Amino acid sequence: MHIYVNNKKIFFNKYKTKCAIGKRGISANKIEGDFKTPKGKFPLEYLLYRKDRIKKIETNLKKVVIKKNMGWCDDPTSKKYNQLIRMPFKYSAENLFRKDKIYDLLIVIGYNRKKIKKNKGSAIFLHLASKYFRPTAGCIAVQKNVMIAILKSIDRKSKIVIK
Repeated sequence: MHIYVNNKKIFFNKYKTKCAIGKRGISANKIEGDFKTPKGKFPLEYLLYRKDRIKKIETNLKKVVIKKNMGWCDDPTSKKYNQLIRMPFKYSAENLFRKDKIYDLLIVIGYNRKKIKKNKGSAIFLHLASKYFRPTAGCIAVQKNVMIAILKSIDRKSKIVIK
């Protein structure tokens, strides 16, 4: 089962619902820090989640618990660029253990992950939307109930298609 994203809408199974995308839209030429969501077809790698906030999850994806010291490197000068890292970290990185709830459930999208290219964009996730679906820095964000339905529907062969 694939997930499709097109113009602030997400489609999967028989669902069609609202989602948030990058502040500057969707682009085939993603660059680090451009606030654009990358266009293309990508694997859904694994789920990161807050065990202290989410008790039970049904999914066929690999599950990883988010700990207080976990982050994601968004600094192109680091050898760990676009990878999960431990905090504190001497390069720029996003903290995954957040006060807000948007990273309580987070799927790592396989964008710029196989052969990581510096400055091509990092930390592209499918995560929970803010209350008013505020645009993201390049991720895709959905309501919690939609994320739960997605997690039940997908498996390790599923892809996300961003148009």
